[in-house]
Amino acid sequence: MLLGLIGKANVGKSTFFNSATDLNVPCGNYPFTTISANMGVTYARVECVCREFSVQDSPIHSLCIDGVRFIPIKLMDIAGLIPGASKGKGLGNKFLDDARQADALIHVVDAAASTDAEGRPVTPGTGDPAFDMQFVEEELDRWVASVLGREWGKLVRESSNQSIKLEHAISTRLSGLSINDAQIVSTIGELGLSAGNAAEWSEQDLLKFCERLRAKSKPIVIAANKADLPSAEIGLSNIRHTRENAIACSSELELLLRRATRLKMIEYLPGDSSFKINEAATISTQQRHALHKANTFLAEYGSTGVQKIINKAIFDLLKLIVVYPVEDEIKLTDRRGNVLPDAHLLPASSTPIDLAEKIHADLAKGFMYAIDARSKMRLGADYKLKNNDVVKIVSATSSRR
Repeated sequence: MLLGLIGKANVGKSTFFNSATDLNVPCGNYPFTTISANMGVTYARVECVCREFSVQDSPIHSLCIDGVRFIPIKLMDIAGLIPGASKGKGLGNKFLDDARQADALIHVVDAAASTDAEGRPVTPGTGDPAFDMQFVEEELDRWVASVLGREWGKLVRESSNQSIKLEHAISTRLSGLSINDAQIVSTIGELGLSAGNAAEWSEQDLLKFCERLRAKSKPIVIAANKADLPSAEIGLSNIRHTRENAIACSSELELLLRRATRLKMIEYLPGDSSFKINEAATISTQQRHALHKANTFLAEYGSTGVQKIINKAIFDLLKLIVVYPVEDEIKLTDRRGNVLPDAHLLPASSTPIDLAEKIHADLAKGFMYAIDARSKMRLGADYKLKNNDVVKIVSATSSRR
């Protein structure tokens, strides 16, 4: 699973990346601080089933802290975008090539309106975050349209000669964007277009088709960043007028809280609505002032927004569920005795075979049945997994792993 951070230059993407991954990459108040995509690991936050089962879990590939499970996800910080990127302006080609790899996108927007369209600092409040949202997504759509448009005539001829269906020709051409035939067919129908007369589609038809297709294959959540700055009130209002589901955030304050936690100044988990100061820690007046600012923001917005944005991308946009595989459905352990060792993110329509495939290809090849750890009932290959299912996979090839 890969989430991509996109946006124009100098909106705080690198700070968001650092705060979400607790890694350090260069940050600066100037365009193109990020030249190549940075990769890191962030986490989806969920309530762990360990409390339901009253067990002390011992996860291997994820974290569980006080009943809160953090499931790893790859996060990519992509170079900033400027108008004209789809035509190669700035780092456009590199940006778009990186962005296509993501399963979902987090669009970081400067809610403080403190930068112009090319990421240069301006008087806070004088920028236009609504325009920034629009142009970044339009550049993505135009890029998809340009990729498809270069061979549109050939694709149409192939489909009219019935040597290949139009949707398959398109999905093959856009294979790098993880677009499937079903998404293409549904998009054509939603727009009232016809695959049979694709030769008559106008340039505008093709662009609208690519816009809708990109939205399906690369869903976006808006991170209204810098929401802690005084000028953000008007910017947030403008953003929410365009996107009701935009989430206010301060990646700067999230980074502050994570570093303070690492220094044992406070007790805090990513996504918490508050934190507890460790009175035994040595904290300077300046640090206490910064923590007070963070506390005020949490009181107003309920969190820094960073974890909320990541969770929205995973569970609302991608509609993934959490499933816990075990090898002993009674003790909830793997063969080494680790309790609830793993938590996997899967599409909502997944079956036990899909889970087995994610664990190991051989396990899926020899799949016989699964067992629900709660009911102890057998689950067939066509059973639809539910969120928080705890499942044992029984396979003829289990012993080979």
